[in-house]
Amino acid sequence: MKAYTTKEKIQHFLISNAVPIIFLVMSAIAIPLSGFSATYLVQEMLIRLARNSFLVLSLIIPIVAGMGLNFGMVLGAMAGQIGLILVSDWAVVGMRGLLLAALIATPISVGLGYICGAVLNRAKGREMVTSYILGFFVNGIYQLTVLYAFGKLIPIANTELVLSRGYGIRNAINLAGMRHGLDYLIPLKIGNLNVPLGTYLTIALFCLFIVWFRRTKLGQDMRAIGQDMGVAGAAGIPVEKTRIIAIIISTVLACYGQIIFLQNIGTMNTYNSHDQAGMFAIAALLIGGATVSKATIPNVFVGVILFHLMFVVSPMAGKQLMGQAQIGEYFRVFVSYGIIAISLALHAWKRQKDRERARRSLRGEA
Repeated sequence: MKAYTTKEKIQHFLISNAVPIIFLVMSAIAIPLSGFSATYLVQEMLIRLARNSFLVLSLIIPIVAGMGLNFGMVLGAMAGQIGLILVSDWAVVGMRGLLLAALIATPISVGLGYICGAVLNRAKGREMVTSYILGFFVNGIYQLTVLYAFGKLIPIANTELVLSRGYGIRNAINLAGMRHGLDYLIPLKIGNLNVPLGTYLTIALFCLFIVWFRRTKLGQDMRAIGQDMGVAGAAGIPVEKTRIIAIIISTVLACYGQIIFLQNIGTMNTYNSHDQAGMFAIAALLIGGATVSKATIPNVFVGVILFHLMFVVSPMAGKQLMGQAQIGEYFRVFVSYGIIAISLALHAWKRQKDRERARRSLRGEA
């Protein structure tokens, strides 16, 4: 096989890690311009890493199964929010409230995950766009349920949650009773930094679960399907059933991730919190160096740090450069959507380059 030159190796590295490199350079420029202290930035990253990592980690298993970026993770996020609405109505607070919300939301997310997986099995090769559109469809059902069914068909006793007309949930729900219920379950303060240790331990357990799961027979089956569905089917692996299981697991984990996300913030935007969580989680994973066909645990943490570091510093950097902090806000919106398009384009370009490298290698071998 042909040995690659140093130039080719460098080119391959730059293509493979183009997005993280771009964000590292942008962060290096924006951090001094923002004027924020190191202590403030570290505290923000500790909070945002705890808030978002679980959601981003929930995307890994469908990628292993060859189903790409699971835009349908918003289905799990909606299930988690329904659990939080009901628990808020019942006035269950603290860690008990979070566990009860997760318990209520689990069967809902399992059902939604099964539907999503069954639909994606009929759209093989087009899973990402299909799951994206499916998210819009289920979002319509969610909006209808929350806006009309709650308070009419589903009793809501707490008048603070209901709109003035007597039914439908208010746009914003205060989760003060559950705020930081998991984050500071185990209090830890290092100097001036508050560390959400409870959430970090939960994330660590989840990472161990992913490592263990990949070594199980089901995990190996998913990897085989991700590499080649035809070969996996010929080997006796139940392809469609395994793909459905991958989506169900991702949807349930996204449900738990949304609950962790919202308990950290302390308030819930009833009608669009799930949209932001899904788009930002996918953007963060791509910024970490993942692609639609490969994602690792380090990609998750690198992506969350780089993505949210830019979120923190961009408004002040924009103010320093342009005189208006709003410029930074526009940039944040551009990043969350633009990086997905850029990453998909780079992924297609990388696949083309890899094919060219493989052809050159075969010619050299011949």
